[in-house]
Amino acid sequence: MANHKSALKRARQSEAARLRNTIQKSKAKSAVKELRSTLSGGNMEQAKEAFKKAASTLNKTASKGVIHKKKASRKISRLARAVNRAFAAKAS
Repeated sequence: MANHKSALKRARQSEAARLRNTIQKSKAKSAVKELRSTLSGGNMEQAKEAFKKAASTLNKTASKGVIHKKKASRKISRLARAVNRAFAAKAS
C-alpha cells in the first residue's frame, strides 16, 4: 500500500478510474452481445438499430481512452461486416 500522501491520492484516483473503465467496457461488451444475438435471431430492423448502438458505444469507449481507437474501429468494422453478411443471406 502507498505511504506518501501523493501516492495515496494517486491510488484513490486509479481505483476510481478503474471502476469507470470497467463500467464503460461492460457497456460496450453488452452492446456487441445484443447485436450478435439480434443477428442470430434474424430480425434485420432490430439488427440495424443494435449496430448503431454498438458502434456508438464503442466510439464513446474509445474517445474516453478506455480502449484504443483502432481497436474500436476494428470491432465496428467486423460488426458491420457481420451485419452486411446477414442482410445478404436474408436477401438471397
